[in-house]
Amino acid sequence: MEETVKILVVEDDPEIRDLLDEFLTTEGYLVHTADSPPSADRLVERKWPDLIILDLMMPREDGLSFCRRIRAKSQVPIIMLTAKTEEIDRIVGLEFGADDYLGKPFNPRELLARIKAVLRRTNPHSGHAEGGSGIKRFAGLVVDPEARSITTEEGTVVPLTTTEFDLLACFLERPRRVLSRDQLLDYTRGSTAETYDRTIDVAISRLRTKLAACLPPDVQVITTVRNAGYLFNPTVTNG
Repeated sequence: MEETVKILVVEDDPEIRDLLDEFLTTEGYLVHTADSPPSADRLVERKWPDLIILDLMMPREDGLSFCRRIRAKSQVPIIMLTAKTEEIDRIVGLEFGADDYLGKPFNPRELLARIKAVLRRTNPHSGHAEGGSGIKRFAGLVVDPEARSITTEEGTVVPLTTTEFDLLACFLERPRRVLSRDQLLDYTRGSTAETYDRTIDVAISRLRTKLAACLPPDVQVITTVRNAGYLFNPTVTNG
């Protein structure tokens, strides 16, 4: 029997909080709510949620600060909600480790679609990853698509967010091929992608930084091909 997905809603607006509680419960999720990041800390410490819906603007502690604290110790998927819809705000949210972003006011059905998309990407048994679950290696790093993990050969874990791992998985299936922003955006966001969304560039930058931190300085994993997209350089081997 499949375990019920647990969602933590962190939102200071009681109307939105109650709306999401009722709507997501009706959709079959086990929902817990918190009116501020401090009140949500206990649940996160116990690794209670499978996904967090997080408001950006809150009085006691803003969502960005909370997201950064969570990312220091957990890779639980995070979807941000906010009335601030400028592209720079989406970029900042993803810089801090959010997996997706939805502006207010929002349609609960659109939020549901994004929740399902993020959970498909983070569930190793969902069949979303291309190319099966075989171990892949490149530049001294070991990637396990089934466990959605990447480690050095010495066993040190490289922490990646959902979007970062999805990008890496996409590159590993298509090494030494130029992939456009739109192709990468479609793979990582699917039907929830927005054509003007340039946050994919931020995720690429963060992925580069994390990979570079555990590789020799002369190894360029991902290069930018002007007016075309991105190229994954290393040779990829299986097993």
